Amino acid sequence: MADLLVVDDEASARSTLALLLRKRGHRVLEAEGVTAAMKRLGDEVFDLVVTDLRMPDGDGLDVLRAVKAHAPETEVILLTAYAGWQSAKEAIRLGALDYFEKGQEPDELHHRIEKALAGRALRHENQNLREQLRERYRLAGLIALSPAMKPVLDLVERVAPTDAALLIQGESGTGKEVIAKVIHHASARAARPFVAVNCGAVPEALLESELFGHTRGAFTGAVASKPGLFEEAHGGTLFLDEIGETPAALQVKLLRALQSGEIRRLGATQAVTIDARVVAATNRDLAEMIAEGRFREDLFYRLNVIQLVLPPLRERREDIPALAEHFLARSAAKLGRSLSLAPETLERLLRYPWPGNVRELENAIERAAILARDASVAPADLPPHVSAGLQLGPSPALPQQMTLAESERIHILQTLERFGRNHSGAAEALGIGRTTLWRKLKEYGIER
Repeated sequence: MADLLVVDDEASARSTLALLLRKRGHRVLEAEGVTAAMKRLGDEVFDLVVTDLRMPDGDGLDVLRAVKAHAPETEVILLTAYAGWQSAKEAIRLGALDYFEKGQEPDELHHRIEKALAGRALRHENQNLREQLRERYRLAGLIALSPAMKPVLDLVERVAPTDAALLIQGESGTGKEVIAKVIHHASARAARPFVAVNCGAVPEALLESELFGHTRGAFTGAVASKPGLFEEAHGGTLFLDEIGETPAALQVKLLRALQSGEIRRLGATQAVTIDARVVAATNRDLAEMIAEGRFREDLFYRLNVIQLVLPPLRERREDIPALAEHFLARSAAKLGRSLSLAPETLERLLRYPWPGNVRELENAIERAAILARDASVAPADLPPHVSAGLQLGPSPALPQQMTLAESERIHILQTLERFGRNHSGAAEALGIGRTTLWRKLKEYGIER
């Protein structure tokens, strides 16, 4: 159901349209002219306004201007006679969605109204999804309490608002793409696309077309023109994962694109201007590859304006309890269960060296959540090699003299302080509900 306003000085036309729209499940208010419409618009916000163009006390353009000043997202459809086409075109320029000539089939008007409402609902849904992405990848929500991650977060916070090229280095599974998304969503480009490609996963013969696009007939099988990822990321961020796997011939074209801000589709004669911030990532030693002649030094320096090195999980074990709880809460929600980690399970997680880093931890927790027989995840629910993990010595996150409860209390306090004691933000970062957080605060004697 949508909220609509019908504005028309002809009572019969106005009431007929309003009645038909009400029968379709919408809430419809009426206004007999511009003055009445202005009052209605001052009292509430509508999803759609259908207004006549010519009325005794003004015209539809006045209504349109008032709508866009009061609620820019509200759609407006103009009803006009043939003599009013010029004004109707002016209305489109001012932000009206559509205009409809009186005397046409009423079903066509109803179709346009429903199409306008569907489009508005889709845009609203997309906006909500973008807001959810921003919330998920906001800097404050990153689980990174260890000393090893502090310089990473400080650098991310400083470079995110800029357009500087960034090279993220780290072992596989350390969260390079997550950091890239955090940077994107903390930048002025957040409303534009984040486009990612794994340069090592795309066959060499297709990677150039994937990045730069192609024209129809550029090669066998190119039955239609296709924009590349540079064009798709226009105004946003292009994430080039595993940049070290890029073929030498393509490295030259990448360098040219970064230097000129232009790309040329395969088979095209004209260049296309692009505006995409490039964030690259690698788990390779690019300096070694340069020395061996396998990576261009000039491309390295073009990408490496800002260098960010992500530590492996074994060097940030203080983050393991919070990461594990976060992944468990997410998996439990998908399964419709309530799960927690048994103390001995957390101990096994802290002892394991995690060669696959955060990604391996996430997979291990997801498996454990699926296999857990009880509400408390046991060591046996973990992958066997994790459950029988290597002894790494006392965990800096849980010293031998500190109990699990004491560690959890400290973690909750740190998270609360990081979020300025905002319970909603802290609960989300901890991967628990607000009610659970309140219960734990009471349990540990922490003032709210």
